[in-house]
Amino acid sequence: FDFSKPFKGANHMIYLPEDPVMLLSTVNMYLRDRYHSFGDLVEDLDADADAILQKLEQFGFRYDPVQNRFL
Repeated sequence: FDFSKPFKGANHMIYLPEDPVMLLSTVNMYLRDRYHSFGDLVEDLDADADAILQKLEQFGFRYDPVQNRFL
């Protein structure tokens, strides 16, 4: 999975960073500002959900659907 590849969102291009802390920040920002769930985010971006989850879980971050963010 190439995080440097841009994803075409509904109205913009998104680059997901390789660095886990920056990835966490970017994904949480989009979850807060644009998407109602992680599923909505990966569907809109046509992103690899498993790759994102694996990268973040590797550093102890888990998605909380109630708060709609990674903690």
